[in-house]
Amino acid sequence: MTTANKLTVTRLCLVPVFFIWYFIDRLFPVAPLLYAVVLVLIYGVGELTDLLDGIVARRSGTVTDLGKVMDPFSDVMSHLTYFTCFLVSGLMPVWAFVIIVWREFSQSFLRMLLMGRGKPMAANIFGKAKTCLYAAVSICGIAVHVCEMLGKTGPWMFTAMTVLGGLAAVASALSFYIYIYRVVKAGTLRDMTR
Repeated sequence: MTTANKLTVTRLCLVPVFFIWYFIDRLFPVAPLLYAVVLVLIYGVGELTDLLDGIVARRSGTVTDLGKVMDPFSDVMSHLTYFTCFLVSGLMPVWAFVIIVWREFSQSFLRMLLMGRGKPMAANIFGKAKTCLYAAVSICGIAVHVCEMLGKTGPWMFTAMTVLGGLAAVASALSFYIYIYRVVKAGTLRDMTR
């Protein structure tokens, strides 16, 4: 296995660790400061591996088919895990969460279809905006949750999470619409229905 793929596997392994640690205080008492430091550390290491896996793969010339599939899969797994945690904590609107989940599963299905046809999915501006907003929601959600643990929240934090979650859902839906539009217009999957 390449170094880049090992980094991606590390990120995938950190997803359940993040989920368990996020809710650990419901099972065992944990000092708030320790809880916050470990949560931020797990998130930070996961995001660092996300940044490094692509860089390592391109610089070492070890881009693999497995990596092309596993990297977006681990992106989806990590973001949906973060957002599930925020939903349970009341930090993310249900409607935004549902739109994001529908988009991610639909996008994964479409990506599989297109890969089977040897057609990669080109990025679009709303896809880039979605990625930035997912990161902003993740960082803001962790910050608000940590502030809650430390007893230092303000109502504006929850408003910021609602706004960011809503913007992420809208960008998510628009990026998927553009993908669908391009696929239909190009007739890429037309012969699959015959």
